[in-house]
Amino acid sequence: MARSVRPASTRAEGVLALEAVEMQARLSSGALKSVDLVEACLARIAALEPQVQAWAWLDGDHALAQARRLDDLRRTGRPVGPLHGLPVGLKDVIDTKGIPTENGTPIEAGRVPAQDAWITARLRAAGAVIMGKTVTTECAYLHPGKTMNPHDPGRTPGGSSQGSAAAVAAGMVPLAVGTQTGGSVIRPAAFCGVVGLKPSFGMIPRTGILPQSPFLDTVGVFARSVADAALLAEVLAGHDPADPATAPAPHPRLLKIARAEVPVPPNFAFLRSPGWSEADPQTRAALEELAAFLGDQCFEAEVPGLGEIAAIRRRINLAEMAKCYYALERRGRALMSPVLQEAMDEGKAILARNYIAALDWREILNAALTPIFERCDAILCPAAPGPAPGGLDSTGDAIFNGIWTLAGLPAVTLPVFTSEEGLPMGVQLVGRRGEDARLLRTARWLAAHLEQTHEDG
Repeated sequence: MARSVRPASTRAEGVLALEAVEMQARLSSGALKSVDLVEACLARIAALEPQVQAWAWLDGDHALAQARRLDDLRRTGRPVGPLHGLPVGLKDVIDTKGIPTENGTPIEAGRVPAQDAWITARLRAAGAVIMGKTVTTECAYLHPGKTMNPHDPGRTPGGSSQGSAAAVAAGMVPLAVGTQTGGSVIRPAAFCGVVGLKPSFGMIPRTGILPQSPFLDTVGVFARSVADAALLAEVLAGHDPADPATAPAPHPRLLKIARAEVPVPPNFAFLRSPGWSEADPQTRAALEELAAFLGDQCFEAEVPGLGEIAAIRRRINLAEMAKCYYALERRGRALMSPVLQEAMDEGKAILARNYIAALDWREILNAALTPIFERCDAILCPAAPGPAPGGLDSTGDAIFNGIWTLAGLPAVTLPVFTSEEGLPMGVQLVGRRGEDARLLRTARWLAAHLEQTHEDG
């Protein structure tokens, strides 16, 4: 836990309520010191961490040392990075040089990487304060970590990026990074009531991040607003020759486009994707009410043949996981949870022909979705079956997320609904692959439109 934390000023505590883009503007101008912001975050962590348990590793002195160095740099008048002085949490499957990265498993206890992951180096270059490592489920799979939902400690925060989602939701950090192979960004963001962005497959390099399923693994971000998510994702985007999923391309102007006015009111396609009939009645009612509220800007869409998509995505996931985690299994299968052992065994039993055939479904799925995207700016669907379920022995169901992970499409969840129990529920927007900026602009329009309607109502 944090050490040597001076009491945060009232002014610094108040700044925690700001969006990260506003924090960044104040940090860059000198109106806010990174040290004050980090101390406010550490004070919030000290107050809430015993209940939330979002952190796998945290050293307050280390975070403050980074903040002091960044404050000194700003005073020299030299250029500062786009995340200058902003604290960021990193999921504990992302390598950080000199800092424990244990991948949520006792097999990796005491592991300290000798070099940064690609995105960690990118964050440092952008001026971010690496606040600490957030809790992941075991090897970023289904066996839960210690984190609890900030809205109700008796409910799951989701998985596998549970610590990152909970830390942002609790106000411990303004920004955090996670990964998604099934639904591990969108689902915990929905359960914890924050914005979660899973970008297009290949937009953010994965070198130095625990590989589970290279065909599916995607880096995502957590924030409290769409603009904040755009700010962080834009910094992380890029081409890394060591990651074949990435390619040379112009740097995406995610933040500028996300904050721009829409040229025309966006159109939405309301899709009752697989799992709809099993979703919580509150979720179904909320989505149907939203579609009705949007009126002529929303039409119902159907994509036949999606019933097998969850099984196809699982086939790819487990077959590749059996290969990627082979060395871990050899070193310590007995230390793996029964759920991970069973998944490894299932993956090893998948026939090569079935795995290779499953890979074809990305292009098949995108071809089926093309006519829908020709008529809309984004697909509208649930982010999760309902609010966070009770109990901590499960991370919830990713049925509404896996389809978009398989397709490689960008997806964002907005915390715009509240359940009867007062828990957050998310709406998921999905865009065409490569059109992340357009999706973020559409999501920001929808969030602002609903907020304005609420204020007027």
